[in-house]
Amino acid sequence: MNARRLEALTDGVIAIVITIMVLELHVPGGGSLTDLAQALPLLVAYSLSFINVGLYWNNHHHLFQLAPRIDGKVLWANHFLLFWLSLVPFVIRWLDASSYSVGATAAYGIVLGGAAIGFFLLERAIIACNGAQSMLAQAIGMDAKGWGTLAIYALAVPLSFVSRWIALSLYILVIALWLVPDRRLARSIQG
Repeated sequence: MNARRLEALTDGVIAIVITIMVLELHVPGGGSLTDLAQALPLLVAYSLSFINVGLYWNNHHHLFQLAPRIDGKVLWANHFLLFWLSLVPFVIRWLDASSYSVGATAAYGIVLGGAAIGFFLLERAIIACNGAQSMLAQAIGMDAKGWGTLAIYALAVPLSFVSRWIALSLYILVIALWLVPDRRLARSIQG
């Protein structure tokens, strides 16, 4: 099976997710910085979410450069990932509407953690389809970054009930981990 249609679907869903997120940003009622400050919580949630969704798109793009074949399991794993990403606009609206309540902060981590599980399952499905000796399998290796991401979300969600700020800091830590380009895939793609 060719991956082009799957990549096109993913591109479209991610574009829609980003569009929905930005449509939730409302122009301040006045022209002062105080008026803008009222929109700051949503702007922060939007910015973090945009970076997260963008990171998934970037990594998805690199992943499929090393996926010569896909099968039904890859399709379903990709849908699982897209399901969680499609919930991002909902949870950022909830974060804003509830002033970053404990429940909304935990839900944000659950959604991001679900997307991380989806991406992890997608990697595993592609490797299963292409074999343990495939370029992707060799590039991913033990996948400390992927396992670390899952562990951080598993820790951050319950910690959100202790401190929202600790949970949000851990969500930002995941972004920082993935902002550093994944050289494993880049080396395999180039070489």
